[in-house]
Amino acid sequence: MTARFFNTEGPVRPEEHYCLPPLARWDLQEVLGLIERKKYFLLHAPRQTGKTSCLLALMAHLNQGDRYRAVYANLEIAQTAREDVARGMAAICDAIGRAATLYLKDPTPGDWCRDRGAAMPTDARLVNLLEYWSRHSPRPLVLLLDEVDALVGDTLISLLRQLRAGFTQRPNAFPSTMVLCGVRDLRDYRIHASREREIITGGSAFNIKAKSLRLGDFDAADVTELLDQHTADTGQAFTGEALRRVWALTQGQPWLVNALAYEACFEMPEGRDRARPIDAELIDRAKENLILRRVTHLDQLADKLREPRVRRIIEPMLAGTTLGRLSEDDRDYLVNLGLLRRANGGGLVIANPIYREVLPRALASGPQDTLPQISPSWLDSDGNLVPKRLLDAFIAFWRRHGEPLLDSAPYHEIAPHLVLMAFLQRVANAEGTLEREYAIGRGRMDLCLRYRDLTLGLELKVWRDLAPDPVAEGMRQLDGYLTGLGLAAGWLVIFDRRSGQPPLAERVAVEDRKSPQGRQIKVVRA
Repeated sequence: MTARFFNTEGPVRPEEHYCLPPLARWDLQEVLGLIERKKYFLLHAPRQTGKTSCLLALMAHLNQGDRYRAVYANLEIAQTAREDVARGMAAICDAIGRAATLYLKDPTPGDWCRDRGAAMPTDARLVNLLEYWSRHSPRPLVLLLDEVDALVGDTLISLLRQLRAGFTQRPNAFPSTMVLCGVRDLRDYRIHASREREIITGGSAFNIKAKSLRLGDFDAADVTELLDQHTADTGQAFTGEALRRVWALTQGQPWLVNALAYEACFEMPEGRDRARPIDAELIDRAKENLILRRVTHLDQLADKLREPRVRRIIEPMLAGTTLGRLSEDDRDYLVNLGLLRRANGGGLVIANPIYREVLPRALASGPQDTLPQISPSWLDSDGNLVPKRLLDAFIAFWRRHGEPLLDSAPYHEIAPHLVLMAFLQRVANAEGTLEREYAIGRGRMDLCLRYRDLTLGLELKVWRDLAPDPVAEGMRQLDGYLTGLGLAAGWLVIFDRRSGQPPLAERVAVEDRKSPQGRQIKVVRA
């Protein structure tokens, strides 16, 4: 048997990959009940969470019986057609024909595409194919269409409306059940039609949907079960602390779990030694490697930050302010993308600690790339970080470069935060880490710089128009943060964003103060 490994690309193959049974990840009885009742429904979940694996497993399960003929087809190939409906429909019909040949050895839809498809009107090509195929099928068809929300504009509208047009003819003259699968729920589709001025939502174009099912993340027991498969195959154990660390960092996001484990067990030289247990330190280093390499999954996540719907929520979250009047659709959109989750109390939080680190890092990449060459004057002769030297270096940097660098930050409201993070990320370099804590309504962002044996806690606050000086509140909040870090000193950085202030270089100042709990605090006014 070929040695198995943790999968981070495409659907799982149990003979090659450590994996959980795909059909155990959703309520199979509910799905079979919907199929029994001839329903059309959706399956959605963030990218790389196992949707395709679940659809392929469902197809195999249904085809083992004698009640249905099920086919999985990926429609992503039609994305390049965009508004060209004729080309898009031809690609969709061809994808279904090839899938029928591959999975059912049924040439009927492929032959129809070759012999009759070109003669059909564009807006009726798919409905005619599915009607013809259903009439010639010995059993009701179940069609599983993946990557539906990759389609664009009129091509997507045409697909949804043709499926709706044939719906009443099921099961004898149209597929008995249709499952549409994608990243987003149907109501999150915002379809810009070239022939219609208004934006059409998926719900209005496909109002025959019976239900939307969301594929969930792993729970803590699932994570342990998956990692234990590696131990069973190789004898290499994960320590209890490592198992807890994987869960804590990922919160069960399937790709992240597999990627961390693959990096630790198959990429890092120490982890390839099967006699060495995988410990929490290896997991932390694996996490940093994934972030530094900007692996595709994390890069796609960061790319979403440019969308206005995403920015309207992520920017105030990073600033620690409230969301204001935002639609439920916008909030649900970020949950469905997997960027956010609803905590036990119902509040929105970043989905997991890795994403919480990736998002501000991605936003700070512009300022970081724009940073001038900075001599590491904060290090002593042994390479250890000296906090006073670091503060002096930051003040000099901020006075000289802070103002122009603010324009390189993509989110204006938190531009000072991003520039400071870019500076500290340069300080951390290869020997340190920079951790970030932020959330809706906290009124600040907390940073923890770790460099060798030194830990430095910082709190960032903004002084805005019509607001009182935030120093007193910041001192109380910083006390709580430093208590959690076990530190007796820290920095409170206050960015003065009030209108009418003198140039940034002229207003930078540092003062020593004691917090309410007696800690030594450097108050930096920037």
